[in-house]
Amino acid sequence: MVMQTIPKKRCAIYTRKSVEEGLDQEFNSLDAQREAGEAYIASQKANGWVCLPTRYDDGGYSGGNMKRPALQQLLADCEAGLVDIIVVYKIDRLSRSICDFADLSKKFDEWGTQFVAVTQEINTATSAGRMMLNILITFAQYEREVITERVRDKMSASRKKGKWVGGRVPMGYRVENKKLTIVEEEARIIQRIFQRFIEVLSPALIAQELNKDGIRTKQGRIWNRQHIYRILSNHTYVGKVNYKNSICDGEQEAIIAQDVWDRTREILRVNDPAPAHMPRTEIIAPLKGILRCGHCDCAMMPTYARRGRKQYYYYFCAKDSKRATPTCPVRQIPAGDVERITREQVMKMLQTPTILIKLAQVLNLPAEKIAELFKETFWQEISPGEMNRLLHLLLEKVEVHESKLTVEFKSSGIKTLMEEIANGEETD
Repeated sequence: MVMQTIPKKRCAIYTRKSVEEGLDQEFNSLDAQREAGEAYIASQKANGWVCLPTRYDDGGYSGGNMKRPALQQLLADCEAGLVDIIVVYKIDRLSRSICDFADLSKKFDEWGTQFVAVTQEINTATSAGRMMLNILITFAQYEREVITERVRDKMSASRKKGKWVGGRVPMGYRVENKKLTIVEEEARIIQRIFQRFIEVLSPALIAQELNKDGIRTKQGRIWNRQHIYRILSNHTYVGKVNYKNSICDGEQEAIIAQDVWDRTREILRVNDPAPAHMPRTEIIAPLKGILRCGHCDCAMMPTYARRGRKQYYYYFCAKDSKRATPTCPVRQIPAGDVERITREQVMKMLQTPTILIKLAQVLNLPAEKIAELFKETFWQEISPGEMNRLLHLLLEKVEVHESKLTVEFKSSGIKTLMEEIANGEETD
C-alpha cells in the first residue's frame, strides 16, 4: 500500500494594531493575534499546514492604506514564492480599504497565495467565500470611515472650544496635561520678534539679528523671513485659536498683548505687496517656469512692487528670498529687461547659420526651411501673447548669472511650431 504524501503549505501570520498604545506590554495585541493564528495553523496540521517563523507585525499602523513595512515584506515574500497561505485574526487586520483589498486579491491570485481569517469563515477558493469576503471588507471600510468622522468631529469641537488637539507645538509653549503652557525663555524671543517688527518693519532684519545672537528656532534651525512671518501671523500668541478661518478664544495664556497684535496686523496689511484687485497668481510672467538662477540653481519667481500708482515687475531668486542674509549675486532682476534680452537672444540664435544647421540635423529638416520660418518678418508680425507662448514652446530653460544669460532650446518645440504653421497653411 502506497502512502500519499500531503504537500506542505507554508503559512505566514500577519498581525496589525492601529495605535502604539499597549505595545510595550509583555503580552500585547500583536502577540494575542499571533497566538490565535498559530493555534489555527496547528489545527490544520493534517492538511500539511506549517507556521513560518518570520514575524510580520505592524504595530502603530492604520489599515486604511498599504504603507506598512511588515505588510510590504509579506507581499514581497509572497511574490517570491515563499508563502502559500496568509493567516490573519480578522480581515480588517490586513486592510480596511475596499480598493486596496481588491488589489491584494488580484495579487494573491497571481501568486497562488490563499488567505484565511481565524475568526471568520472565509474560503477564497469559492465564489460564496469571495462574496462574503467583499461584504466583510465593505463593513471594515465603513467602520474605518465612521471612526475617522468621529475623530474629525471631536477635534473640530475641541478646537472651537480653544483646546489643544496636537500638532507642532509653537515656539513659546510646551504641552502639559494636553494643554499649552508658556516657556518663559522662548516667550521672550516671541515678544522680541513682535516688538522689533513694529520698530524696523523688516522680517529679514529680525531674522539676521536672531541668527547673529545665536538664537535658533524651536526645531534648532537658523531663522529666515518665512519663520518670522509665520510667528507674526499665529493667533496662538494672542490667546486665540484659528480654526478654518474662524477665530475662537483659546485655553492657552497669551504671550503677546492685544494692542501689540493689532499694531502688527495693521503694519502687515499696509505692507502687503499684492493688492486685492490683482493677486500674485495673475501676474503675467512669460518666463515663469523657464527662468532659473544660475548661481543658486533654483527657479526665478515673478513678483512686483508698487511706487505710488505705478507697478514694477521683477523676477527674484526663490532660494535667496528664504535666506535671512541675502548671498545671491543675481537676487532680483527687472522683468522687462530679462524678457527683452531673452527675446533678442532667441531671435539672434534662430537666425545664426550654425544653430540652424544643428537644428536641421536634430529635426531631420532642411536648414533653409527653418531659416525661412524664422525670418525677420516672423518676429515683426508676432503678437505679445503669441511671443509668450512661443518662449514656452521653444525654451527648455533660461539661466541668469551675475554677468551673463544662457538659453537652452527644446528641439521638439521647434518641430511642433513648424507642424502647426504647416497645418495652418494647408487649412488656408
